[in-house]
Formats: sequence, structure tokens, C-alpha cells
Amino acid sequence: MGTIGRPPSVPPLIQTEPIRAASKKRTGHWVLAATILGASMAYIDGTAVNVALPALQEQLDATIVDMQWVIEAYALFLASLILVGGALGDRYGRRLIYAIGIALFAVASVLCGISENVTELIYFRALQGIGGALMIPGSLAIITVFFDESERGKAIGTWGAFSAITTAVGPVLGGWLVEEVSWRWIFFINVPIAVVVLFLLFLRVPESKGELAKCKIDYWGAVLATVGLGGIIYGLIESAALGFTDPIVFGSILIGVISIIAFVIVEHRVEAPMMPLKLFRSRTFSGANLVTLLMYAPLGGALFFLPFAMIQIFDYTVTGAGASFMPIIILLFLMSRWSGGLVDKYGAKLPLVVGNIIQALGYALFALLGGGGNYFYTFFPGMFVLGLGLALCVAPLTTAVMNAVPTAFSGTASGINNAVSRVSGLVAIAVLGIIMLFLFSSGMDNGMHLSDIPQEVQEAFKGEYINLANAEMPIGISPEIEQKLNNLIKLSYVKSFNTLMYIAAVLCLLSALIAWFMIRDGKKYKEETNE
Repeated sequence: MGTIGRPPSVPPLIQTEPIRAASKKRTGHWVLAATILGASMAYIDGTAVNVALPALQEQLDATIVDMQWVIEAYALFLASLILVGGALGDRYGRRLIYAIGIALFAVASVLCGISENVTELIYFRALQGIGGALMIPGSLAIITVFFDESERGKAIGTWGAFSAITTAVGPVLGGWLVEEVSWRWIFFINVPIAVVVLFLLFLRVPESKGELAKCKIDYWGAVLATVGLGGIIYGLIESAALGFTDPIVFGSILIGVISIIAFVIVEHRVEAPMMPLKLFRSRTFSGANLVTLLMYAPLGGALFFLPFAMIQIFDYTVTGAGASFMPIIILLFLMSRWSGGLVDKYGAKLPLVVGNIIQALGYALFALLGGGGNYFYTFFPGMFVLGLGLALCVAPLTTAVMNAVPTAFSGTASGINNAVSRVSGLVAIAVLGIIMLFLFSSGMDNGMHLSDIPQEVQEAFKGEYINLANAEMPIGISPEIEQKLNNLIKLSYVKSFNTLMYIAAVLCLLSALIAWFMIRDGKKYKEETNE
């Protein structure tokens, strides 16, 4: 998963369906239902796919890099276009763009489900990302427009709590579907949800636009953001196999960096940028997005590598691995509305600082993992503490971001913050993947040398490092050598994973530090920017 109000100078929103005061409470329930169910499509899909990655790797005969792309293709287009999604909603109608995103996400889900190979799956995951970019910012923007500041914290907390419960279905249902039916049904389950949301949207949810409804869309910004992020992420992921000196890798990263610099220049000059740089004059808005960047990076990395550890190293079933995340989901459900209410009373700084420190402790508990054993003595402590920290942070962080800008920019602000969280996950999976592969490879090299593995077996096995724990044994080796290699794989993976968890803990502590110094409770946008 600082309060800055809308200044008097901001023109009123364009409401195409004015809401009568007498029916606002009832309409609010429908607004929450439509936004919660819509957002849940992305959350269910994300958690279910993460849990299914080991099975996908085996059934589609894919490498760990292919599995990274299954996640990154979706996240790349989501992160780079989510700003456009927020801006489109502010200009053409938040309900309309939200509905288009839901429909596209559902169609792409069907295409993912009928994919015949990993390449097709990666392409259709990219299409899913485009749908998500239109859908996700609209969810929070609709809530922000409908509920005023006195109700917004609890409304966002409710959205977070029920989104957590729908998310809980993802890993458990996804694991069961992989084992009992097919991984394809992980994607098909999005279709009935989409139908219900579209029905609620056009029957019960009012339309709204922002003050920039007549401005042109910043298409150049969208292109540069996509090329920039795509180039950097492609280069980082492929560097695991090709190395940073490879011309394709180096060139890709260079093009990405140049494009990001050009993106910032364009955003500074265009009339209606999709990422208005003036919003970052607010210290709270800038701080909240830095907190988002540092907080979601370890979460993205942990959720990517943890299922591989549980299934391929500790022999959990896919369903069991999915169910293991339940402590996080339950705590988010039970505490999100309460933690959202904390912002209304005390501000966002305190829960963000405390919550990030608790998250750091959760990752440190994962880092103590040494071997197999009962779930409640191995993975549960980390899951519980991490869930507690997330529950304290998610709703306050979201509320701080949405309150830190004028209401007319709610869709854009939501898009920016979602983009930051997605970029954070993108970069984390790519960078932590490089670190993981390096540590795993080093551990295997040292271990094989100390274990007196024959040189010809060592050379034959090195090509399998890129598959990490799913590495295949060289043909014709003795049972004794195979057992030694299996033990080394487990030891090297666990040690590498533990190092990643320590890195995650450090990032959360940095996030807490940023929250303490940059989140300014009670400051209005005009006060922070001197406008």
C-alpha cells in the first residue's frame, strides 16, 4: 500500500451529475464499492501472479529473467502511463477513463489467460499495464473528489481495508487454481469483477472533471516517460545475463537516462504537463512521494523473491505459499480504516515514521531465515510484523498525498504517487535481481570449490545460475554430486535472500527518516508553496 487543502484560487470542479445532500451518504457507499472492486482487480491479479511465478517458470520452460519480465512488462507500462491516466481522468472525466481502464484490463486478462508461451504472456501483461494505468489513478481520484477532507481519511482507509480483503483472495485462490485447475484462470477471474464494476459505475457513480478539462494531453511527456523507464529497466534486467558492458545493455540504459532528462525538461515547459512540477513545491507532497519510493521498493522485491524461496527451497505448495501472506492482508483489513482516521486527528507523520520502523523489523525477521521448519516459527513472525507496519503506513501515506494538492489535481496526484510506487517496484525487482544473481552465483562458485565438485560439472552448471533455485542438474552426474549441488543451491539462495531482506530493512529506515523531516502536518498548499 501533511495535510494541504485546496486553495481558494482553484476553480470549482465540473460536476456533470450534481449530488444532492440528502442522497450523498448512500451514493458514497456505491462510490466506495465501485472504486474498491475496481482497484481489487489489480491487487488480486498482482498477488496471484507473484505466487504463480514458480509454476509459470516450470510450465512455460522460462528463466528467472523471463519471470522478471512477466512482472516488469505490466509494471513498466503501468508506471510510465499512469500519469497519463490521471491526467486523462481530470480532463475527460474520471468515471469515463476509469471505466475504459477496467474494460481494457479485463480484455488483456483474457488474452493473458489464452497465451501459448511466455513471450505472448509478456506482451499481454504489457497491455494489462496500459489498462491499469487508466484504471488505478481514477479509483482514488473519484474518492477524493466525492469526499471532503473531514471524511477523506476514513474513506481512503475503508478503501484500503476492503482492498486488502479482496487482495487476500489473490494468493490463496491463485495458488489453488494453479494446483487444481490451471494458471490461466488467475487471469480469467478478473472478468466477472470488471462486469460488476462497470455496472455500478454507470448506474450509481457521478462523473467529475478537473479545472484542466480543456487542456491538451501531454503526449510527449508520456512517450519520453515510457522510453525512459523502458530503457533503464530493460538494461538492468538484461544485464543479469549479458553484463553492463554489452552494447545493447549500455545503450538501453543510456537512452533511458537521456529520455528521463528530456521528460523533466518537457514537463517544465508544456502548458499542461502530465506531471506538474509545481506540485513538488509542496514539501509534504515531495516527502510523501520519497517515502513511497523507499517503502514500496523492498515490498516489490520481497513479494517477487519470497514465493520462490517458499516453493522451490522450502517445499511449500503454491496454495500454502499464497496463504502464508494472510497475516499481512488481515492486518491491513483490520487496521487500515483506523490508521486512516489517525491522519484526521493527528496527521500523517507519526504513523509513517512508526510504521516504517516496524516494517524494517519485519524484513529483519525474514533475514534471520536459516532453514525449513514450522511456518509459525519461520515466515509468520516476519509476515505479522511487516503487515503491522504496512497497516500503519498505507492509508496515512495515501491520504497525505491526496491532501497535499488542490482537489482539482487529485487524478494527477494519484497518478504521480502510483507511478512512484510502481517505478519503485520496477527498479527494485531489476536491481535486487542483479544483486540476487550475483550473490547466488558467488555462493555457488565458492561452495562448489569447497565441496570438491569436479571442474567439468562446475563449468556445466554455471549456465544454470540464471534460473536460481530452479536450476537443472547436469546430465550424467552421480547421486552424491547431485545431492551436494541441491544443498548448495538451497544454502546459496537462502543466504542471498537474507541479504536482500537486510537491504529492504535499511530502505524502510530511510523512509521513516524522510517522513520525519519532510511531512508537515497541518500545512496548506498555499503555505508550503507561498502561492
